[in-house]
Amino acid sequence: MSGSIDIDIGGTFTDCFVQLDDQVTWCKTRTTGFDLGRGMLQAIDDAAAQLGVLSQDLLARVDIIRYSTTLALNSLLEAKGPRLGYIATEGFEDNLLIGRGSQWADGLSITEQRNIARASKPTPLIPRTSAVGVKERIDYRGQIVRPLDEADFLRKLDYLVGQGVRGLVVCLLWSHVNPVHENRIRELIELEYGDHLLGHLTVFLSSENAPRRLEYTRATTTVVNAYLQSSMYDELSGIGQRLRSRGYHAPLMMVHNTGGMATVFRSSAIQTFSGGPVAGLIGGARLGRAYGFHNVVVTDMGGTSFDVGLVAAGSTRFYNFAPTIDRWLVDATMLDTHSIGAGGGSIARINRDVGGRLEVGPESAGSMPGPACYGQGGREPTVTDADLVLGYINPSRFNGGQLAVSQARAERAIRERIADPLGMSVTDAALLVKRIVDAQMGAVINKETVLKGYDPREFVIFAGGGAGPLHACGYAEAAGMNRIVTFPFAPVFCAYGSSVMDILHVYEKSAHFGLFNGNTRTWLGDTQGFNQVVDDLVTQAQRDFAGEGFDAALVEYELELDMKFGGQLNVKRVAAPLLHLAGAADAQQLYAAFETEYSEAYSPLGLNPDAGVEVEGFVLKARIPGSGSAPTVRATRRAEGSAIGARRAVWELGTDAVDTPVYDAESMVAGTRIVGPALVEAPTTTTVVAPGWALSIDEQMTFVLTQEERASDQ
Repeated sequence: MSGSIDIDIGGTFTDCFVQLDDQVTWCKTRTTGFDLGRGMLQAIDDAAAQLGVLSQDLLARVDIIRYSTTLALNSLLEAKGPRLGYIATEGFEDNLLIGRGSQWADGLSITEQRNIARASKPTPLIPRTSAVGVKERIDYRGQIVRPLDEADFLRKLDYLVGQGVRGLVVCLLWSHVNPVHENRIRELIELEYGDHLLGHLTVFLSSENAPRRLEYTRATTTVVNAYLQSSMYDELSGIGQRLRSRGYHAPLMMVHNTGGMATVFRSSAIQTFSGGPVAGLIGGARLGRAYGFHNVVVTDMGGTSFDVGLVAAGSTRFYNFAPTIDRWLVDATMLDTHSIGAGGGSIARINRDVGGRLEVGPESAGSMPGPACYGQGGREPTVTDADLVLGYINPSRFNGGQLAVSQARAERAIRERIADPLGMSVTDAALLVKRIVDAQMGAVINKETVLKGYDPREFVIFAGGGAGPLHACGYAEAAGMNRIVTFPFAPVFCAYGSSVMDILHVYEKSAHFGLFNGNTRTWLGDTQGFNQVVDDLVTQAQRDFAGEGFDAALVEYELELDMKFGGQLNVKRVAAPLLHLAGAADAQQLYAAFETEYSEAYSPLGLNPDAGVEVEGFVLKARIPGSGSAPTVRATRRAEGSAIGARRAVWELGTDAVDTPVYDAESMVAGTRIVGPALVEAPTTTTVVAPGWALSIDEQMTFVLTQEERASDQ
């Protein structure tokens, strides 16, 4: 007996994907923002009912629960973190306030950046009054220039405690090379304020949170982790207790934005940021390999956001090495996904400041109050309201019939807020809302592919999320693409994605080595120092996996290096062919890998080995491979490809609704082909086959949509 439960908590819905022996099911419940655990447990109850077991029995039989959430980011946006103190090297107390030259623009949209008069630096998470400098200094080689003045530090510690801080962030110069002073500061804090005291302080060291060479981002990474950690663990510990009380006794695993996962107590808050979209990207890559699609744009349109990730040549090769979380540039490596505020709950409104232009998003109605059609007090028209007015959504089957929606409320919201002010019909206003949001999503897809050097026409779209199959034809056309694939579990695509993820830890450390000296024409001589850095990271990985209860012998290691030619500022991350270097021959093999990847990124004309080749950073990926795969779907089937009825739907501006055939997704058979316009209803989504598109069904009940007019171009 074995199984797994995968949970992805979004701003509007909580998605659940369950595998129990050879059975698979999935469901969606409303996100309960006031208590995320409640919506999660409701989803597990619903999934258990579909499998015909009690939720207690389900939890007792599964061996893993994987969890992704936006909880950490929400705490940051709402400024609900604890009061923190900041400890820096004396003279560098203003590091966070000074920031970098681009700090005023970090996290702002292009529109906000253009309005320079209103742009400003972010409000510090730690006020200047809670920052102190301590007398100490370590140089770039890790040698102590000025010993730590412990008496001076203890006086300043008392000052911070008097300020009411509940946690301390320590970021000293060059601590990533030699953390001896940061470690001693933690020892002194623990001696003064131990666990047995009411005033116990949590300490976060930059040398542990972000052992990288750039001081500002090392500090911001540690501060953001400290700011989010308490709220994240308070929530997750409560969820863990509820699961244990219901019979679940295995670890709760957190999905990471590195493409893997780890237990809650081995996860930092920053690693959970954007975990859901990354899980969807990993799932898309796995399905792409299974179906023979090497180039895939993985999309997920939910209730709050639209997420995009790229799979090129079968690989999720794109990383964001300096991501911005809210307004803070951090030093962390994340798989590159892009999100915009475009979902079913995105609010449509007329912007009077720009001549009465109709805009959609990024604001969302969320799950409470939700779209106007929910009847929970929401008055603003949303994308879901527009889809309902256009006839694309069946009011009696929305979210499997668990959520009653009112078409009359949707029509009233669109009429009062959009149609009447613009002097147009309600259906035209609704269709404009749909086309605007489709165009926004299509533009994101186009940008993600073109800016990475690809032609979007060479890619296939995987459409996920509750609203993805409904809008896929629209945003595919806007992106200039003509092939879409959507799966039976598309409404919970990110939750499915986490089910095939590896248990993965990523360890990073800045360390400089000269791989090749262009003047002397010699290769790396200090292989011992190089290998020692790798061994230290491996030891850390083995300790962490053992602490989580895993067999360290099962761990697989991959080494990536940040490399550059001499005189350059920016580095290129390269997959190292070897974990250790034994001599000049191994160094030359590493250079060959660097040369190949550098040439692919910047062309061979940029190669300059005469300037020397340098290693600036180490990234060790330690993983235990996952065993998940695409689930086999065998739905109950009735009449082959026959419509179960028709519904009035609008397809063009200035035209009336027309009778459109409606199909039941669970009653269709493999080999069926449908020509649009048509609507295919599943319990938790509707696939819209727009005019000019055709839908075919394969043996796994996967839907493949192609645009008829462009089929000859392929």
